[in-house]
Amino acid sequence: MTIASRTQLTLPEGGRPVRHGAPPTTLGGIAVRTPFWVFSGGLAVIFLFPLVWTAVASVSPLAGTGQVKGWGFGNYTTLAHYQAGIWQYLANSTFMSLLTVVLTLTVSTLGGYAFARFRFPGKNLLFMLTLAILMVPYATVLIPLYVLLNKVGLQNSLVGVSLVLTMFQLPFSTFMMRISFESVPRELDEAALVDGCSSFMALRRVLLPAVTPGLITVGLFAFLAAWNDFFAPLILINDSDRMTLPLAVSNLRVQVQGVIDYGATEAGVVVLALPCILLFLLLQRHYVRGFMSGALKG
Repeated sequence: MTIASRTQLTLPEGGRPVRHGAPPTTLGGIAVRTPFWVFSGGLAVIFLFPLVWTAVASVSPLAGTGQVKGWGFGNYTTLAHYQAGIWQYLANSTFMSLLTVVLTLTVSTLGGYAFARFRFPGKNLLFMLTLAILMVPYATVLIPLYVLLNKVGLQNSLVGVSLVLTMFQLPFSTFMMRISFESVPRELDEAALVDGCSSFMALRRVLLPAVTPGLITVGLFAFLAAWNDFFAPLILINDSDRMTLPLAVSNLRVQVQGVIDYGATEAGVVVLALPCILLFLLLQRHYVRGFMSGALKG
């Protein structure tokens, strides 16, 4: 009996197809998988519990908050009317995060393409110097960058904050884009060059569609880093109307005489977490493929 004959479908009298040779579901197989299910479920509960607890606490009654009696959205009302208003801070965070994503994708795509496809003197040294930025402590360069941005007129500016965050995203992003381009066969862009495309046209028409998972991974990382960053806006932003949402929530947390408004703080955490959760759920398939692109090379 051949393999094909062992795995063919037959229709018994009941009319239900049966695949011969398929391993039946046994109690032994379930017993083997049960520890994995239990372990995975336990990890999910551990990671999800703080988020669920924060969401519930943001609408539950708590003395000294905007929601004193009964369940409701009083804490969100407090957050919405804090200083310039939550919509202003959401707009600031969104603008800064999207600008960081655009700058990071542009520079890292061109850099990764150059490192993956071109040969030039000092290529490996330049790539190592780019990765060496990861070894520089984040806080140690913010003061020199503050002085530099002040001289060029970008201090107290969301554009300046985006430039700083882009700089710290470039090492990882350039590395990701390089391995993404290297996982694409060279024959594709070489065929485009033979057909008359320039290097830039080959990048735009042939390679970019092939490295879409890598682009999504880099963009998602850049967005999450910019959206949740607190330290850079704290040092570089002075105007309260230009504060990002994490900075506004931190300032809202401590009220008169050092009293902490836990309810408004939890509401701010929920508002901060929602875009990150939604983006990850929508893009998780491409996110995983982006990380696997280098592993699948060759």
